[in-house]
Amino acid sequence: MLYIKASKTKTASFLIFVIMNAEKQEATLDTQRKNLPDSPGVYLFYNREGQVIYVGKAKNLRKRVASYFNKNISGKTRVLVKKTVALKHIVVDTESDALLLENNLIKKYQPRYNILLKDDKSYPWICIKKEAFPRVFLTRNIVKDGSEYYGPYASAFMVRTLLNLIRKLYPLRTCKYNLSEQNIRAGKFKPCLEYHLGSCKAPCIGKQTSEDYENALSGVRQIMRGNIREVIKQLKDEMEKYATQYQYEKAQLIKEKLEVIETYRSKTVIVNPSLTNTDVFSYIEKGNLTVINYLNIIKGAIVQSHSVEVKKVLDETREDILLLVISEFRLRFNSKARQTIIPFRISEVLTGTKWIVPTRGDKKKLLDLSERNARLYLLEKEKKAINISGKRDTWKKLEILQKDLRLKKIPVHIECFDNSNLLGTNPVAACVVFKNGKPARKEYRHFHIKTVTGPDDFASMEEIVIRRYKRLLQEKAGLPQLIVIDGGKGQLNAALKALEELNLQKKIAVVGIAKRLEEIYFPHDPVPMYLDKTGISLKMIQRIRDEAHRFGITFHRNMRSKQFINLSLNDIPGIGRITIRELMKKYKSVENLKRVEIKELEKLIGKSKTKKLLKYLANNPPDNEAEEKD
Repeated sequence: MLYIKASKTKTASFLIFVIMNAEKQEATLDTQRKNLPDSPGVYLFYNREGQVIYVGKAKNLRKRVASYFNKNISGKTRVLVKKTVALKHIVVDTESDALLLENNLIKKYQPRYNILLKDDKSYPWICIKKEAFPRVFLTRNIVKDGSEYYGPYASAFMVRTLLNLIRKLYPLRTCKYNLSEQNIRAGKFKPCLEYHLGSCKAPCIGKQTSEDYENALSGVRQIMRGNIREVIKQLKDEMEKYATQYQYEKAQLIKEKLEVIETYRSKTVIVNPSLTNTDVFSYIEKGNLTVINYLNIIKGAIVQSHSVEVKKVLDETREDILLLVISEFRLRFNSKARQTIIPFRISEVLTGTKWIVPTRGDKKKLLDLSERNARLYLLEKEKKAINISGKRDTWKKLEILQKDLRLKKIPVHIECFDNSNLLGTNPVAACVVFKNGKPARKEYRHFHIKTVTGPDDFASMEEIVIRRYKRLLQEKAGLPQLIVIDGGKGQLNAALKALEELNLQKKIAVVGIAKRLEEIYFPHDPVPMYLDKTGISLKMIQRIRDEAHRFGITFHRNMRSKQFINLSLNDIPGIGRITIRELMKKYKSVENLKRVEIKELEKLIGKSKTKKLLKYLANNPPDNEAEEKD
């Protein structure tokens, strides 16, 4: 048996001073249970490997541990007891000591059957460095060099907000120079840009005294402690002093600082400013998951806010879970709150604070606000879970596509090609890219057909496939696992010929999809495959093909529109190409040009040219009814 007695000292809440090694004793688990005292303390369950698998606290150690060995216990608790071969305990003076010790031991051993706070953040602090003309900055590492540290804060955003406020109110240095009196007198430094911008008073060259700098730091310390009203009072006194001395420019600067701090205060004060030194804990459950939100209030302002999730392992009660989180957060955030607002009654007493369960008023508003934060945390978690689930579903679909098309690799990267032309005019092509089942629109590409004359879809397909993958090889970019060709055997063979020219025919799978019966063609196979019309694979290929068709048709329409403008407007008698270029640069299209008022056109190109332009546009409307050949 392990017996440890604890007594309070000035430097710690309890001191363990008697330890006996239980492993050297041959007492059985049953004997250990019977020898437990009727005192408050902490108990530890060990498995055969000597690992701590559970840590618990109790008002009465004998009664609490005995409850684990009753017949009416849950399945999870039964598993815990079955794996327990040894028991140790620690006796303390009070229930509060037991709660704190339990928290520390859980963090130390991380037992399998204890609830664990799912939180591995390194929290930020605000540091006032111990040095000449101390800097004020964000840090995540505490160095015991005499510097002052305020925090920890739940988020770096909150710290940066405070630092931004501080720097607007007090021009403090940000450089890392050693500003000793000797170095300043020796003239080792020059004022930097911060001085010229008014963000620093240049103590490095003796422009600011240490007394003046320390006065600014006293205001910083007041803000860090949440005493914003004292800062406001101090600033108002300074402003009145400057005003009575007719130093109105200095008084105006102080007034601007007051406006900054009042804006900050209006965003943080949510209840009666007399409500101070208060912790707020809300508690919500959904299934096996519990979310607890923590707020720390000083003079009506929230100075800390943090949510944590807890997963039940055994049949822990709401009271057990909330007590564990409260003790953890009071230690973590160094809270000395004298009152703690909670959503339900807790029978146990925690030294140094008073439990409050509000039903109305400002305290109830704070509890409601904390609960709203907890629900928002849970909502964000659910959204992330949905996104992860969506990614898993997409991966399953890609696996099905791989199986149906008999591919060697899962087609994470798919590209699709489509040709567009109108009776051989403006031949263009499009390539769309899908990654992880989703369009990667930034990687879409348009192509002007350069080497083919007339409506030759096969030759056009060969040209664009060569150009596309020759470019990717030169840039050493990633190649797709699957290429989809919009067309039948002819287009597929043209694409295959291009891949063979680049020695890629064995590296990239390629298929064609014919539109009439949605047939899937494979290289060197005259017989097409007919996929299930309601299946995932065909729908995915159709979606990619339709996106390529849409992208290509849009490009082709734009090309025809530009061609019409170039062919038609450049032929207007009496109007030169420079004038037409200027008009199109300003109005972008013929349709926009038609809507321009006559007076505006006359100012731009004169009455004579305006008359000729309007007459031509009236007699030569654009042909928007031509259809593309797919």
